[in-house]
Amino acid sequence: MPSERYVTTTTGLSSTFGWPIYVPDCMVRPFNIGIGCVVSSTGTQTYNVEHSFDYTGSSTFISSNATWFANSALNAQSSNANGNYASPVSVIRLNVTNGSSLGAVTMTIMQAG
Repeated sequence: MPSERYVTTTTGLSSTFGWPIYVPDCMVRPFNIGIGCVVSSTGTQTYNVEHSFDYTGSSTFISSNATWFANSALNAQSSNANGNYASPVSVIRLNVTNGSSLGAVTMTIMQAG
């Protein structure tokens, strides 16, 4: 069965407006995830796509307590970019670190399956 697209947009900074997360299906083999990020023409946003191994599926997961690692292809980006994950991670987030309160970054994720 094909996977659903996950699309999220962050306007402004993540530290102000939150970090949207995506929980991939770790049971899908092969574990392949494609990610594309598009920066709006308003503002000059800088962003990271990050992942953690801390998510356990528990409702007690607190994103700010997790250890996050930057995706090497999607780190400190300020324009449209894409990357992927070929090895399992438990959770992925968009982190807009700098820019205008009017600027936006849209992240689209597609997982094989």
